[in-house]
Amino acid sequence: MRHGETEWSESGRHTGRTNVPLLPKGRAEAETAGRLLCREVAHPALVLTSPLVRALETCRLAGFGERAELCDDLVEWDYGAYEGRTIEEIRAERPGWTLWEDGVPGGESASEVGRRADRVLERAREAGGDVVLFSHGHLLRVLAARWVGLPPAGGRLLALGAGAVCQLGWEHGVPVVSRWNVVADL
Repeated sequence: MRHGETEWSESGRHTGRTNVPLLPKGRAEAETAGRLLCREVAHPALVLTSPLVRALETCRLAGFGERAELCDDLVEWDYGAYEGRTIEEIRAERPGWTLWEDGVPGGESASEVGRRADRVLERAREAGGDVVLFSHGHLLRVLAARWVGLPPAGGRLLALGAGAVCQLGWEHGVPVVSRWNVVADL
C-alpha cells in the first residue's frame, strides 16, 4: 500500500526523505484501504513498513501497526537536490527531465532504488506466506517492475495514487501484477 495523501503528494512535490504527515484525507484513505487489506490478508506472514511518518501512520491506521517491522529499504527514492520540488520547477531548469532516465543530483538512481526493491522482494519471497508492505509511490513502482522482471525504470509505466492498494502475485508460476492502483471511494 502506498501511504495516504500528504500536503506534498497533493501538490506534486517530490517527497523523498522529508517527514510529511498525512492530511485528514490521507488518514481516511489509510483506514478505508486497511479494511480492504484486512479482508484480503487477515494473517500475513510478514508486515514491513517504511520508517517515514507518512507510511508508519498509514500502516497503523490500516490496522497493521502492531505487526509491522521497520524496513529502511522501503524508504522513498532519495530525490537529492530535487527534494520538495515539482516536476514543472525541475523542467524549467532541465527541459525534458525524467526521474526514471536522468536521476537526481545528490540523490539515488533508478538502479540504486532497484537494488533496495530487490532486497525487499527477496525477504518477501522467504516469508512463507502473504506479505503486506507500506511504502511510497516511486519505490513501490520500482518494486512492482522488479517483481515482473522489468528493469527499475520500468516503474515509469505504473502510475500509483496516494492511498492505493496493489497486489503482486503469481499466475501459473509467473510473477504478475494482480491488482494495481486500487483507491477506495471515500
